[in-house]
This record gives sequence, C-alpha cells and structure tokens, in this order.
Amino acid sequence: MPKLMSLTLGVFLLCVNGAYAQTPFTVGSVTAVAGTTMSGTLEVASRSGDTGTTIPFTIIHGATNGPVLALIAGTHGMEYVPIIALQRLRTAIDPKALRGTIIMVHIANMPSFLGRTIYYSPADGKNLNRVFPGRADGTLSERIAETLTREVITRATHVVDLHCGDGNESLSPYSYWITTGPAGIADQGRAMALAFGLDHIVVDGERPTDPAASLYLSNTAITRGKPALTTETGGMALVDDGAIALVERGVAGLLRHLAMHRDGPPPVGAPIFIGRNEVIRAGATGIFYPAIDRGRSVALGSKIGHITDFHGRIIEEVVASFDGEVLYIVGTPPVTKGEPVAMIGARQPSAAAKEADQSRRPSPGRVLKEK
Repeated sequence: MPKLMSLTLGVFLLCVNGAYAQTPFTVGSVTAVAGTTMSGTLEVASRSGDTGTTIPFTIIHGATNGPVLALIAGTHGMEYVPIIALQRLRTAIDPKALRGTIIMVHIANMPSFLGRTIYYSPADGKNLNRVFPGRADGTLSERIAETLTREVITRATHVVDLHCGDGNESLSPYSYWITTGPAGIADQGRAMALAFGLDHIVVDGERPTDPAASLYLSNTAITRGKPALTTETGGMALVDDGAIALVERGVAGLLRHLAMHRDGPPPVGAPIFIGRNEVIRAGATGIFYPAIDRGRSVALGSKIGHITDFHGRIIEEVVASFDGEVLYIVGTPPVTKGEPVAMIGARQPSAAAKEADQSRRPSPGRVLKEK
C-alpha cells in the first residue's frame, strides 16, 4: 500500500475510533482508562477536632462514550443492603462491555457505618441526607456532603441514592420519584424509577428547589439539572439475598434503560404510584410497640402501635392519619420524640397515575419525607 494511502487510512481510522473511544475518567486521585475498573478513596480531611474520614469508591469506565451513572450507597451507615450489593456489582460488571461510566460510592457515611448508627453521624449528630450540598468548612457530615457533591454528583449525568430501611426499620421496597425539578428532568426521573423496577413509586413534589439548600443527596443532583432517584430496599440491618437481588436487578434495568449495557430486565410493568404519603413521628420518647407489619393496609384512625414510658405505662397511641399502606414501620423498641415510627402511603387513582400527578409543587416547610 502506498505510504500516503496508508497514512490517510490511519488518520481516518483514528478519527472514527476517537469519536467513540472513552478518554480517561478521574475521581479524586484515581484515573481509569477506557475498559477498566479502578478503586480508591476520597479523603475528607480532619478539622476542628474531628478525625476526618474516607469515602471508598470504584470507577467502572466503559469502552465507549456514554452516560455517567453515580450509584451511592451508605448515606445512612446501617443501611447495609445497597452497600453489599455494590460490593457484588463491582466485580460483576464488565467495563469492556459497558458504554459510559459508573461511579460507585461504596460507603458514603463511614463514621455512621463503623459506629453502627441510624440516621445520624456519631461525629457531629447530623443526618448526612439533610446537609447537602454541604460546606467545605463545615462539620464532618457537611464536608462529606461537599466532597460527594464536588467529586461525584458534579461528574455524573444520572444519580441514584441507594437506601434501605435503616437498622430500626422494617420496610417494603419502593423508590422516590422527585417531581420538583424541571419538567424534562422530572420525566427522566420517572423513567429511571420505572427502569429500576420497584413496583411502588412514591411521587414526591415537596423537595427544595434551591441548589444551595438542596438538603437531600438525590435532590442535589436534580437541582443541578441531573435526573436522579432514591431507592429503598431491605431493612432492620439484615443482609438478605432477596433485597440485594432487588438492587442488582434495579441497576441492570438502569444500565439497559440508559443504553449503557445491551442486556437487562424491562421496566416495571404495573407500577403503583403513591401520591399522598406521610412519615408518622413519635410524640414522646419511650418504648415503641408496633401493632402492624410493613405492607399492610390501614384505615384512618386505625392503630399502628403505641409508645410506653420506661415503666410500661402507655403514653401515646400511634394511629394512621389517612387510609393507605404501611411502607415502613419501626421494628425496634427505642423511639425518640420527633423521630419516625412509620410511613404511610396512599395509591394514586389510576387516571392520575398516568402522569403521576405532575401538578404537585413544593409546599414550604414540609420536606422531611425521607430518612
């Protein structure tokens, strides 16, 4: 072959391949080249007397360009199911068969994970899922949130905050579809919820819209123009294969939906959209006795449980505030005034479910649905 023709063909092939080939992808100090899996940690430096922490993560960098999907587990440290699911998915996903990139955050809240605490960090007493987008000069939870916002959420095109029932919660699987973002982002979030495959989808139109006060991890992505989803599977600090399989199935469905992988399960066929929903909170500190299981239907005024003082005297009867279904209920005795004891949801009418009540809009002061 003449040298000029050979050179021309080589340049042509380079241009064609370069249009689709992945450039290296970096998170923190870790860089992955196309078709590789790399792991590392994000360092959250010590400050103001705390010891700082680390955030373990993995980059699965596909062979060709595509979406950047962030999968974040361990926002609450005792929610073990998604943490273990990502451990398995890390080695199960072949980067050479992947289009795009996955950022896996294995444990977002290491102080809570190692301290075995529900809701709050033992380092500063804050709920990590209430301090986003965080502060670089804040408490440890706020600095974790700032690190995740800067290093993970900012780099992603799609975000999933993987939760489960915390160490005290017996929970039926469901996801949150947040509708307070721009219309196009909300529509993409709905499609992500369907692709993840959990048949119960809570429609949440009460999230903050200010990017500087987004509060929740998934909402931080949405207020920055990125579709996002929160999922809930498992609970009671149990690591069971059935709940883990729901996360694995959900991720596979998302990869198929985003055209990041050829194979995967189809979207959920008969979704149940939960419109009205409410977290019922304890009116007193004491010992909680549940009277009903997760997944059960309840009527307005029916008993969910009761709280006694520490000598056994009943000090509060906990009842349903409307007809609905128990999405989760606290399954351990300790309860503190103001903390959740249950979450109730009511199904939307089938006609409204087609659009999942797009008309819902934020109302001030009522943004504490998630844990």
